[in-house]
Amino acid sequence: MEIIPYNGTTLAFIGDAVMTLWVRERLVRAGYQKPNDLQKMTSHYVSAKAQANYLSALIEKHFFDEEEMEIIKRGRNAQTKTIAKNADVITYRMATGFEAIIGYYYLSGQCGKLEKLWNEVIEQGEQ
Repeated sequence: MEIIPYNGTTLAFIGDAVMTLWVRERLVRAGYQKPNDLQKMTSHYVSAKAQANYLSALIEKHFFDEEEMEIIKRGRNAQTKTIAKNADVITYRMATGFEAIIGYYYLSGQCGKLEKLWNEVIEQGEQ
């Protein structure tokens, strides 16, 4: 599947779903069962603020190569009509860039890179 033609918002749309599923699965496997607890804990990882923080930390670690940074920029710079409820515009755009790279990895079948990214997110999320 060729991913490059997909726009940033499309990649972010898929990335958001993948990230949410990862988090929910992890919480359920950890034994959480109450819907209210699951929702609160999920937003700890999936909020725009958290995702922007993950992305900033990963960029600082030089986690991404040049092509991946282009995908992130494509997501970050995408023009959306959506207005963030709990984040400023910059944070929301950073989060969209983060979701875009997840969508890119997922759609291009880069499971190893997804796993490596997920491990970094877990490490950061637990700090």
